[in-house]
Amino acid sequence: MAEFRRDPVDGKWVIIAPERRKRFAAVAPEAPRQEGAERCPFCEGNEPLTPPEIFAFREPGSKKDQAGWRVRVIPNRAPILRVEVELSKEGVGYYDKISGLGANEVIIETPNHDQVYSQLPLERLTEIFMAYRERIKDLKKDKRLKYVLIFKNYGRSAGAVMDHPHSQIMALPIIPRQIAEELRGAKEYYGHKERCIFCDIVHQETGDRERLVFENQEFLVVSPWAPIFPFELWVVPRSHRPVFEDSSDELIQKLAEAVKQSVVKLDIVLERPHFNLVLHTVPFDVKDSPNYHWHFEILPRLIQVAGFEYGSGFYINPVMPEQAADYLRRAEL
Repeated sequence: MAEFRRDPVDGKWVIIAPERRKRFAAVAPEAPRQEGAERCPFCEGNEPLTPPEIFAFREPGSKKDQAGWRVRVIPNRAPILRVEVELSKEGVGYYDKISGLGANEVIIETPNHDQVYSQLPLERLTEIFMAYRERIKDLKKDKRLKYVLIFKNYGRSAGAVMDHPHSQIMALPIIPRQIAEELRGAKEYYGHKERCIFCDIVHQETGDRERLVFENQEFLVVSPWAPIFPFELWVVPRSHRPVFEDSSDELIQKLAEAVKQSVVKLDIVLERPHFNLVLHTVPFDVKDSPNYHWHFEILPRLIQVAGFEYGSGFYINPVMPEQAADYLRRAEL
């Protein structure tokens, strides 16, 4: 029987409807449109085809904008937002608009054009997350910016337009609505209970273990109580950690292990699904917070969002999170 579940953080309601599994058919991944390594601007040796790099992890002796890099960060060739734009806010009658200030960067995750994300070595994943950290630290210096959203679109069904493994950074002059709702929900919870809601989730999930998929010394991977998508996962630090860019190298190594375990298990159970990976952290002007906890969300793109979801704000998920967690826990690596 279907049931409504409320996300304890942002208050969003989800309909868990296991009976719809009879009608559930995963969105078939489109056939890849490989651009080919010889024409791909992200491939090693094609550095002149991209804007100059902003940051990179390189082999000793290699030079900027030449071969020899392991992870490379560049500005987007066709950025949606630009740092050169002056910040301006304007009212147009009842309406508001802000100039297109921001930053749009690309993290090229490997020189290997055909590398599968789940098969990246731990040291490479660690460097990717360290690159996230370093770019956030640098973008925070621009006081006009308020938030940075880091995300990965893996596969065409998840929105990727380039086959070469990469993720993106969007720095914004406003706080995204989804983040604002999470911050509001976490603040209200803390106001009532004087506890961080994410710390309470960690305590709950380590206790009942029904939705726990993986754990190490620093992180839990859980199937959340009210997931929007089937097999959605959250990667959450065990300890209270509001600011992602304050993470140590050692912590990021453990994060890489948790994310790798997550995507390997998803590949085994769902046969390499397309997915989105998104970092949620605090805004730039928050140095510490007793009520918020940074985390990554991994969202497999197995179903299509249609009229009911857009019209009502309710999402329909045909897979119980407890069942999804059980499948993933038992996946043999």
